[in-house]
Amino acid sequence: MDTGLLELRERVLEARQRRRPLRLRGSGTKDFYGERLEGEPLDLRAYRGIVDYEPSELVLTARCGTPLSEVETLLARSGQFLGFEPPGFGGDPTLGGVVASGLSGPRRPQSGAVRDFVLGAHLLAADGEVLRFGGQVMKNVAGFDVSRLLCGSLGIFGILTQVSLKVLPRPRVERTQRLEMSAPEAVAAFNRLAGRPVPLSGAAWADGLAWLRFSGAGSAVAAACASVGGEPVPATDALAWWNSLRHCMHPLFDNSCLWRLSVPSTAACDALPHPTLIDWGGALRWSVCDRSDTGMRTAAGAVGGTALKWRGSAPAGRFHPLAPAVLELHRRLKQHFDPDGLFNPGRLLAGL
Repeated sequence: MDTGLLELRERVLEARQRRRPLRLRGSGTKDFYGERLEGEPLDLRAYRGIVDYEPSELVLTARCGTPLSEVETLLARSGQFLGFEPPGFGGDPTLGGVVASGLSGPRRPQSGAVRDFVLGAHLLAADGEVLRFGGQVMKNVAGFDVSRLLCGSLGIFGILTQVSLKVLPRPRVERTQRLEMSAPEAVAAFNRLAGRPVPLSGAAWADGLAWLRFSGAGSAVAAACASVGGEPVPATDALAWWNSLRHCMHPLFDNSCLWRLSVPSTAACDALPHPTLIDWGGALRWSVCDRSDTGMRTAAGAVGGTALKWRGSAPAGRFHPLAPAVLELHRRLKQHFDPDGLFNPGRLLAGL
């Protein structure tokens, strides 16, 4: 083990001996996300740095405390980027926090989620052992892929000390078209486009306007833009728009009561609370609504989706309730990886 990892190991073993739970923390950009913040803070930002990066292999390995800005700057020099567009929420999150939160930006439906880019990970467990999952190459993993399990776990299984990610080449051309239409018209248009061979990389709607982003070869992008029509958006304005969605900096996100509905992209708008903003080609609906927690979750569940209380008080819990069998699976996993309840107690689910 290197010095930084040894120091983390000592902190973990000390906390275990004293029976003092730990609250894992990077840059704090996602302190609002999750059920509760409990335990003695353990700052992971010092354990940082790029471990390995080979542009020709499209793989990057870095330690958990590495700032996202450092990773993206390095990738940009080789014309590459993180295809899942991790949100920064106006700050500079750590790579460990990016993976542990499992959140993705507007490109997710076309490029994939965080878990689709994680090739391998190292986990510092409560007993001080470093568990290694996956690898640093793009190939199928035999058996259960624990690396993906860590995505979105909010650190309840241990300290994600190192991660290997697949990266993508930056598209040669990227253009955005803007069209006037209602929310139902936008959802229908997004789903039609999803079934066509066009280089779609973003589809969102807000304030009566649909935004369509196309990325790829110049000829394919030009043909797609011509086929959908609408108004071409200047590159700087388009970048600002998509970044406002990616980093949750759009004015919508300033509301004190905000719901995030994850639903099938084809879900009818009239079956759900009126959306204030639509992303992911219809699969992500943001709603400023004071309807009860039960009402929101009933509406989302009726169309096969879930409702998360993004902003505002959440007496019934921030996340959508899990089915009993799924909840039991979460409990068994927590018991296996962290039987002493040392890491981020109650952050993902009450009682875990």
